[in-house]
Amino acid sequence: MPPLQVVFIAAMNLLFLNQHVEARRIHWHDTGNGSIALEEAWSIPELGLSTAAPPLGQTSAELNANLLDIFDQRLAHMDATGVDFMVLSCASPCIQGISDPATAESMAIHVNNELAAQISSPSAGNNTGRFGAFAALSMHNASAAAVELKRTVQQLGFLGALVNDYQQSGKNNDTLFFYDQPEYDIFWSTVTELDVPVYFHPRVNVAPISTLLYTQAPWLRGAGQEFAVTLSNHVLGLCTNGVFDRFPSLKVIVGHMGERIPSDLDRIDKEIARQKVLGMPMLRNVSSYFTTNIWTTSSGSFSTALLEYHQQEIGLDRIMYSIDYPFETMEDGEVFLDELEEEVLTEKELKQFTRETAIALLKLNE
Repeated sequence: MPPLQVVFIAAMNLLFLNQHVEARRIHWHDTGNGSIALEEAWSIPELGLSTAAPPLGQTSAELNANLLDIFDQRLAHMDATGVDFMVLSCASPCIQGISDPATAESMAIHVNNELAAQISSPSAGNNTGRFGAFAALSMHNASAAAVELKRTVQQLGFLGALVNDYQQSGKNNDTLFFYDQPEYDIFWSTVTELDVPVYFHPRVNVAPISTLLYTQAPWLRGAGQEFAVTLSNHVLGLCTNGVFDRFPSLKVIVGHMGERIPSDLDRIDKEIARQKVLGMPMLRNVSSYFTTNIWTTSSGSFSTALLEYHQQEIGLDRIMYSIDYPFETMEDGEVFLDELEEEVLTEKELKQFTRETAIALLKLNE
C-alpha cells in the first residue's frame, strides 16, 4: 500500500476514534418471517478488486460492484427474496492478507469505521435496520485484536467478528499465525467476556502453500477444495489444542456447512482420539464441541440432502441460514429455502433454521 495512503487512513482513524461514539443497539428490521443471513461479503476500494470467480451468468465487474454496494442492488435483492437482516463482513482475505502488522492494524480500524459509518448513517439510507456487522481484525497481535473487537462491539454495535482463516505475516508472507495457540488466549478471553461469536471464514493460501499443493491442479484452488481443506484444519486445531476446553462458553461459527467437518465426524473422532497418548490436550471429542461451541451456516451450500444429514449429526439448532452473497445469489438461496419448506423441514423447523437460532446467537432481541 502506498505510504501516503497509509498516512491518510491512520489520520482518518484517529479522527474517528477521537469523536465521542456511544454504544449502538441493534434495531433490526423484523417482519416475523424473513430470513437472517450471516456470511455476506462487503469491501472497500482500498482493498483492491476480488479475483474470485463470479456466480454463473455474472461478470467479475458485476461481482466487484456488488461487493462495494450496500443499499442499491443488495437491498433490492434482499427485498425480493425475503431477507430481513444481513450481517456484513469484509471480503476475504481482508486484513488476514496484510503481512505488515502496523498496516494491518490501521486498515482493520479503517474498515470497521467505514462499515459502521455506511450502515448507521441516515444519509446513506439505512433507516430500516437491515444491516449489522462483524468486525475485521488484525490477528498479528492477540492483545491488539482484543482491543479492536471490544471497541467495535461496545462503541459501534458490531455483533462479533469474522476472521479469514490464518493471519499471514513476514517479509515473504511465509509466516502464518493460527489462533489455537496459547498466545491467543487473551483474545479468546475478551471474546467470551463480550459474549459474541467469531466467524471463521476461508481464504486463498499464501503463495508457498498454494504452489506446493495446487500447481498440478490449479482448478482446486478456492471454494471447490482449497477453502474447506485449509479452514477445517484451523477449526480442528481449535478443538485439539484445547481452546474450547479453556474457554467453555466460546462461540464460533463456521460457514459452508461446517467446511465438511460434520460430514465426517465419526472418522474424525475415532482417529483423533488416538492422539491423546501423544499428549493432545483436547479433553473431549470434536463432535461434542458442535453441541456446545460451534455453529454452522449454509453459506454457499444449498443441498437439502446435506442439510438433512447434518441435522442428524449435529442437530438443526447448530445450523443457520446464510447465502455467501455476492459470490452466491440470493435467488439461489431462496430456491433452497423453498425446497426445504416443501420436502424437508416443518414450518417451525424452517423458522429455526432461517432466523430463530441467529436471533438468539446474535442477541438481536436483547
